[in-house]
Amino acid sequence: MAQRKGSILCWLALACLVVPMFASYYFDDMFSTLSHLFEHPERLELGWNSANYGLYASGYSVLCIFGGLVICGMLLDKWGVRITGSIFVGLMAGGAALVTWAITSGLPPKSSIAIAYVGCMIFGLGSEIAGVAVTRSIAKWFKDGPIAFAMGLQLAIARLGTAFALIISPRLVATKAPGEMCSLAETARPAFLGLMLMLAGMILWAIFVAMDARFDKQAGFRGHVDAAQEDKFSFKDVLRLLKNKEFIMIALLCVFFYSSIVSFKKFASAILIPRFEVPVEAASWMVSMLPFATVIFAPLFGIMVDKAGKGTRWMVLGAILAFIAHMLLAFAPAGRPIFGYLSMIFLGFGYSLVPAAMWPGVPKIVPDKVLGTAYSLIYWVQNLGLMFFKMSAGGILESSAVETGPVKVELMFVGVCIVSILLSVGLAISSGKHPEYKLDAPSGK
Repeated sequence: MAQRKGSILCWLALACLVVPMFASYYFDDMFSTLSHLFEHPERLELGWNSANYGLYASGYSVLCIFGGLVICGMLLDKWGVRITGSIFVGLMAGGAALVTWAITSGLPPKSSIAIAYVGCMIFGLGSEIAGVAVTRSIAKWFKDGPIAFAMGLQLAIARLGTAFALIISPRLVATKAPGEMCSLAETARPAFLGLMLMLAGMILWAIFVAMDARFDKQAGFRGHVDAAQEDKFSFKDVLRLLKNKEFIMIALLCVFFYSSIVSFKKFASAILIPRFEVPVEAASWMVSMLPFATVIFAPLFGIMVDKAGKGTRWMVLGAILAFIAHMLLAFAPAGRPIFGYLSMIFLGFGYSLVPAAMWPGVPKIVPDKVLGTAYSLIYWVQNLGLMFFKMSAGGILESSAVETGPVKVELMFVGVCIVSILLSVGLAISSGKHPEYKLDAPSGK
């Protein structure tokens, strides 16, 4: 297997893996630059308000939080990425189809939001386990190779799906004049596009499954489990994970750091438009700077981490940049769009730095046999935070005046960033005390 590290087949496998994640990121963020529409439910045939939208968005994390993500992560280590990943890529597409049907059903708002909530729960669990399977596969195919670059590239292309959603959705759902209604068909246009992307992702996932089976056969693996066969998965290994201080800090950093960005994106237009007095199109371009920044910088930072190491230091810097961004969003002069763009620049750099260093660090402190479980546990904690902060942001905006709501939400995110900084500093200190983990060492060293 070592002879094939970095070979063209590895990059072809990566190309197949990124498309399902591109589709997932697109579908998850398809309403982010349309969130302002839910402030005027009387203009939507769908009838959802901001609290309904916050509830729908929080559904992504429900099944993940209540055991599904951890249990399925263990199944990933027991059954391997091919079986488990295929099941959950299918669930991801099925949940997205249910959401789309709910939006177009013409049912009363309470009924449509309930169905969409269930669809979002299924989509969320499928998407998260598919994401774990993709990350686990990259760790396998690029072990002792350019793993940080490969993960950064996968992350960049996946977030390009977010950028695509942020830019294309306002153009699929045209802005209505006061008094005009937005029909169900118009509201569902982003979702229908997402389903087509899901179909393409499922086809390429099937191609990857065939490639991975051939990879294992050539490498001499027995059976279908990717982990080392001589040291099989057991529940005791999961308990050991929970006693690993560095693993716990990475998991907590993931939840707080991602909550400061992912939860913000869900309400981006509802925050940026009143804070900086910009039209919808300008707000969509502002927030699209986040994924576009990662498309460019996540792979570059991945190369930097592979070559130079110092991963925990880059995590600290990224968390500080996110803090500066949310301080600007909260306290910069109102009606000055330049501060909106500047905050997105800082947030985009932070959004590239922290994941580029954080995700490749997990295989350094976790045995291969429980790597799927480890990533699932991290995603589980992440989803717990995302559900809470999405619901909190929606509730704050719904209960506050248009002028004060965005500032209150941003104060919440400032607090979240402070916790992220403390956790990343803690990791840097721990890395110095435990050089055997090689968290700050270049890849393969």
